[in-house]
Amino acid sequence: MNRWSRGSADLRLYYVTDGPLSAENGLVETALMAVRGGATMVQLRDPLATPGDLVTQAKALVAALHPLGVPVIVNDRPEVALAAGAAGCHVGQGDRPAAQVRAMLGGDAIVGLSITHPAQIAHAPWDEIDHLGVGPVVSRGVKADAAEPMGFAGLAECVRLSRKPVVAIGGMTVAVVPQCIAAGADGVAVVAAIAGADDPEEEAMALRTAVDHHLALRRTAR
Repeated sequence: MNRWSRGSADLRLYYVTDGPLSAENGLVETALMAVRGGATMVQLRDPLATPGDLVTQAKALVAALHPLGVPVIVNDRPEVALAAGAAGCHVGQGDRPAAQVRAMLGGDAIVGLSITHPAQIAHAPWDEIDHLGVGPVVSRGVKADAAEPMGFAGLAECVRLSRKPVVAIGGMTVAVVPQCIAAGADGVAVVAAIAGADDPEEEAMALRTAVDHHLALRRTAR
């Protein structure tokens, strides 16, 4: 049974794995370092891995992180999430429909959807998803085939149109956290800044501190 209920996930610092960048410390240990630094959710993403390898990786992440209260989400592969007992799945615009993912994983699964342009929000399946991953905002980051960055204005427009919480992705660093939170994001999804850091725990701590600080400022300003 999924220990998380819909809408309960903490999206403030969403770490997305990168095998090559985290090779020195290893996939699981890098994720643990990110969590010790303050990551609140972890997504397993490895587009080059076989389904079997993904299941092995996902099971290892679930075993390490679920006892710490941190959900593991699998990118694009609901069957892997199901086999590993992960908390949910994240899908892109060209992936399996969110309704199909929801049917496979059940009502308590955490299901995220990527948005690369504000126009896509009109077609979002709100009843099936829990949050949006919006971007790239600043840069394409590790995805060479990603869409053109939408900037902070594009992020703000997506937030305005969304019925669900929004996580900003694409070039996320401590330096851009203030603009992302000011644009209305509920958190940031980070790949390279953590996975490629000399000290992933320290970098995650700096990111989490910045997110919390600017979320508090936003609440005070309301």
